[in-house]
This record gives sequence, structure tokens and C-alpha cells, in this order.
Amino acid sequence: MRTILIVGGGAAGLMAAISASSGNHRVILLERNEKAGKKLFITGKGRCNVTNAIPISDFYDHIPTNPRFLYSAFSRFSNTDMIDFLERNGVATKTERGQRVFPVSDKSSDVIRALVSTCQKNGVSMRYHTKVTRLLFSEDRSQVTGVETETGEKIRGDAVILACGGCSYSSTGSDGSGYELAKQAGHHISTPQPSLVPFVIEEPWCRDLMGLTLKNVEVTVKSGKKTIYKGFGEMLFTHFGVSGPLILTASTRLGKLGKSKDPLKLFLDLKPALSSEQLEKRILREFDTYRNKNISNVIERLLPKSMVPVFLSCAGIPAEKKVRDITRKERKHLEEKFKIFPMHIKGTRSFDEAIVTRGGVRVKEIDPSTMRSKLVENLYFAGEMIDVDAETGGFNLQIAWSTSYIAGQNT
Repeated sequence: MRTILIVGGGAAGLMAAISASSGNHRVILLERNEKAGKKLFITGKGRCNVTNAIPISDFYDHIPTNPRFLYSAFSRFSNTDMIDFLERNGVATKTERGQRVFPVSDKSSDVIRALVSTCQKNGVSMRYHTKVTRLLFSEDRSQVTGVETETGEKIRGDAVILACGGCSYSSTGSDGSGYELAKQAGHHISTPQPSLVPFVIEEPWCRDLMGLTLKNVEVTVKSGKKTIYKGFGEMLFTHFGVSGPLILTASTRLGKLGKSKDPLKLFLDLKPALSSEQLEKRILREFDTYRNKNISNVIERLLPKSMVPVFLSCAGIPAEKKVRDITRKERKHLEEKFKIFPMHIKGTRSFDEAIVTRGGVRVKEIDPSTMRSKLVENLYFAGEMIDVDAETGGFNLQIAWSTSYIAGQNT
């Protein structure tokens, strides 16, 4: 009987343990926290968006970083396989807007309970308060032979699966320490960066709009003249800039910029359902009807009230100016602002606010069909440690389920 050691008790670690233990191995899961699934507990605002229900062949469109690496993993353990696993283990699921899949109970604790109880049924030894600090190697360092904990305890194993997570939500244990273990085996790490993360905006007026949600808007992010993201949906103003589903998804595209020094700009189309010609007709109609009112009263009919002062200030038009006194040039400028409302992106928020990590162990150093290290024997990787990340919507958790499943199967 082979002994398989799994470092990390999050989504990937738990699934790796389930997969490996189904092969009649002795499996030991080593988790630094007092319980498993701490990060999983807070995903989806505590509801746990376990996967997405779109065809698995369409997942790659939602994975900006190294999607091809996942072909084997997704073919071996897909989104439907994960849903079936949950249903078999007493967790009924439902599909919501954007094909996001949640437990019917809306409780992430039910998902964690299903994973942990399956581990226990399969005889997995769950060791908590156990932080791994070092990999053990054979004399010639060609094979991993076990791990050493921070207390100095050496635990021998025939294979080690690193499922330590990335750098996001470090309070849950994902503090990047797994990358240090990978480096001990000679692996290279693509620089970890926050992803699915809000943007920090230069314009100080964002603070005046804090808490305002805009629905059905179009966001375009450009690096210089190059468009790196365009999407339609919902966004939110904060005290530091912008957030919300559209912005989080846009942040996943920043990895494609490399070392570009071009300024990052965000452009809002506040009326994407109207063409420029249709918008002009609408505004002319409003101007004709309310020509004796202040321009601010007319703009309130087209935008949320709290945004009107900021919008008019950016357009350079006094809020108290009468509609009848608005020049054609000013009107044209207003129309342009509705379709192209610009902001300058200073950067992103930190890992503490990032849902996932972009970067990690380089995929060219991992066998995509087994998740086995190409550099040393008996070492495997799973989940967020690998340099693969996706948009919001359950795609990142599916990456964790799929990569960990095949890692466990191949130990």
C-alpha cells in the first residue's frame, strides 16, 4: 500500500485526498489550520459557487491564463462530474444567472461537509495544525520522499501532492508558502499577482460615488490603444475606485499585458443599448421638453441622481445651467460622455481583496495529464498553486476539482 501525502486541506487538497484514497492508498492530509476548507467556506459570499454549468468545452473562453494546460484535467473530471459527486453525497445543487452552480441550501458548509465526510469514509488521515515547511528528497534529489513539518517531524510518503493554494485571502492559510516548497524541488514560479480583484482609480470623484451600483453598462479596458477587455454587466463604485462582477472579470486580463508601460484606462458606456444616433435623438427630445429646466434635472432622467454632479463636472457643464442655454458643442460633449466615460486605472487592490492568484508553478514544468512534476519524481501539484486562473463564475473552483482529481488518480 502506497502512502500519499497531501499538503493543504482546501478545495484542491480535499478532492485530491478523495481521489487518491479511492485507489486503495494510505492517504494523509496535512492542514495548517484547525479545520479544512477555510477559504472554501467564504467563497461565493459564503454560498460556494462550486462550478459553472456551461459545456466544459466552453470553459476555455473564460480562462485567460494557460487554458490548454487543462484539456486533460477537464476531460477526466468535468463540471458535470463535480455536480454528480455533490448530489451523490447529499448536496443538491441549483443553477443561477450566468450558469453559476450553488448548493440549494446556499451554504458552503454543506459542500465542505460532503468533502470531509467522504475523506473520512475513505479512511483519509486528517492532520490539522500541521504546517509543512520542507520537502524531503532522495540522496540524489531526483525523488521526493516525504515532508518535514515546522516542528521538525519527518513524514515519509511515496508521493506528495502540493495543494497549498495561492496568495489570496492569506488569513485562511493561502500565504504563498506552497510556492517555496515548489522552489525546493527546482520549480520556477510565474510571479504571483492578485486576480479577480477591484481596480484603484486615479480620479478622486470615485469617493463621491461610493456605494453606487451601475447595471447594464459596458466596460472597456485599454492599455494604450490596445483593448484588453470589453464586457457588459454590473459594476460598483468604492472609496478607492471600482469593483463588481465586470471589474473583477476585467482584472483577469491584466496578466496578458506582461511588462507593458502603456497607461491603463477604463471607459464606461453608460447607455450601451442605444447607438450614438439613438442617444442623440433621446437627448434632443429631453431638451425640447425641458428646455427651461436646469441641465441637472434632465440628466437625472438618464442617470442615477448621485452620479449627475460628477457626470456634469467631467463634462465641464455647470449643473444649474438652463437647457435652453446649452450649446450644440456642449450637447455633443454630453453625448460623448454617455458613450465614453473615462477613468484612469492606477492599479489593483492587494491579495487581501483578491479572490484568486494569477501566477504560480509554471505549467511547462508539470505533466498536464497527471499533474506530476517534470523535474522530480513523486511530486504533484493541484489547484491554485498552478499558473492557471479564470474569470469569476465557478471556473476557478472547477480548475481545483479537476486538477486535484487527476493528481490523486495518478499517484
